[in-house]
Amino acid sequence: MKHRVTSGTLSRESSALFLTGAIAQMLGLHPPWSPLIGENLGDSHFRSLHPPAWEKRNVLAASLFTTTMRDRAKNRKPTQRGRYLSTEAIQAVQALKRASGVGSNDRCSLERVLAAKVRRLIKGDMVAVLRELQSQGEGLLALEVFEEVRKEHWYKPQLSLYNDMIRVLASCSLTEKVEHVLSYLKMEHLDADTEGFNLLLRTLLDFGYIQPAMECFRLMKLWESEPDLSTYVILINGLKAKEEIDLSNLVRQEAEQHFGESLEFLEQNEETVLTDPDLNAYKRTT
Repeated sequence: MKHRVTSGTLSRESSALFLTGAIAQMLGLHPPWSPLIGENLGDSHFRSLHPPAWEKRNVLAASLFTTTMRDRAKNRKPTQRGRYLSTEAIQAVQALKRASGVGSNDRCSLERVLAAKVRRLIKGDMVAVLRELQSQGEGLLALEVFEEVRKEHWYKPQLSLYNDMIRVLASCSLTEKVEHVLSYLKMEHLDADTEGFNLLLRTLLDFGYIQPAMECFRLMKLWESEPDLSTYVILINGLKAKEEIDLSNLVRQEAEQHFGESLEFLEQNEETVLTDPDLNAYKRTT
């Protein structure tokens, strides 16, 4: 005796086939008659074991609704010059700030964070942490990471790294720390880098570090980073702006000896001299 199949009597296989048929019918892949509705339960079991070709198409249609999850870790952009922070770098920054929070003067807490969160970082992440702390004006914390960077086997001294560190410390009025970093610089062995020294000279003069600027000028020549037009313009104008007229005149005299009597470049706007390659290619006149 035939009877209609209800949801209470459908087997697990029949329920799956019924759902597949319904989806296929919505897609227009279903024949005009339903294989399960109004037919014998035994017949439906036989079809589940030996499905006709149209049911195979229904299974294919149902597979169109399969959802695949993508690994969200692939969405994160790679670290580029410290701009994008990895999860580990973010955790390191947060942990450092918590360790140095208000009322937290425990050096042991900071040391634990450095050991657990900073020293284990790869090169790109450690540099990213340093730049992030510098951008946030966290001078003391940035100095802690800077000192960790100097201990790494991959560390290569660069004037740009020193310039950024000195700038953030000077902006926080940490004069003693600026002098501390400059003492590191004097012990380094750097390649000739006139442009790097020019940036450092400008930073020091901007914050009123006159004597350190003159020491860096001497260090520049000692390391065979030959001063160019930009160097003298920065020093002469920077010293004059800080009312160090005598020092400015001494540097001007040196420039006259180095470049000859023609000093028209001193009348140029400073930004023009710094960016004009023709002016920086200027040689001693005869």
